[in-house]
Amino acid sequence: MRPDLQEVFQRSYRELRPRAPMPEFRVEFYPFASVNNTIRLRDSRLHVRISDLLEGAPEGVLEAIAHILLAKIYRQPIERLHATRFRRYVGSHDLRAKAHLVRQVRGRKRIQSPRGMFYNLEPIFDDLNVRFFHGLLARPQMTWSELRSRHSLGHYDPAHNAIVVSRIFDYPRVPRYVLEYIVYHEMLHLKHPVKLRGSRRCVHGPEFQAEEKLFPELKKAKAFLKRL
Repeated sequence: MRPDLQEVFQRSYRELRPRAPMPEFRVEFYPFASVNNTIRLRDSRLHVRISDLLEGAPEGVLEAIAHILLAKIYRQPIERLHATRFRRYVGSHDLRAKAHLVRQVRGRKRIQSPRGMFYNLEPIFDDLNVRFFHGLLARPQMTWSELRSRHSLGHYDPAHNAIVVSRIFDYPRVPRYVLEYIVYHEMLHLKHPVKLRGSRRCVHGPEFQAEEKLFPELKKAKAFLKRL
């Protein structure tokens, strides 16, 4: 633990709660699989874990982290200055590259199978690749999710180069065009990686949105997903 890290949290605590008793802090850098930071209150003691990817961060960034974590646990508003400073730092090219590598090494990804009970994801990817991308996208790992999630319908994981689709779509009652739209959406993430604009991450930029509108059954697919 950096010798000044606890002092950073104590100062931030005093700024947020000037009249409250100072709790005991246990602050440590921890080898998370990504840039995660956690805080928990147990027995009047605050346990803080900060990603070891941030161990060399400037003191101003550590102050921002302390403010954000303490504001969250005590349900106070997060100052924009601290939020912006943190987003800019973690969104920098060097840190994103380091986080990507660490996630590959430390992260655990359970790859199930592209073959479901009813649909096979690999032929769907290959068909969409020819129809919309001139066959130029290299096929990542295609897998159904372990659970039938309604919250995460699909996602592209760049660290493991995998497209994961919720198993909730692997049923005969799900029209093929709905599953195609889910896969097509994640293929656009493969083509258009997340970019940083100012201090904000741009996930669905103008090019992404323009290409998404090219999917023929877009309205029908979205209507089905709303009912789902």
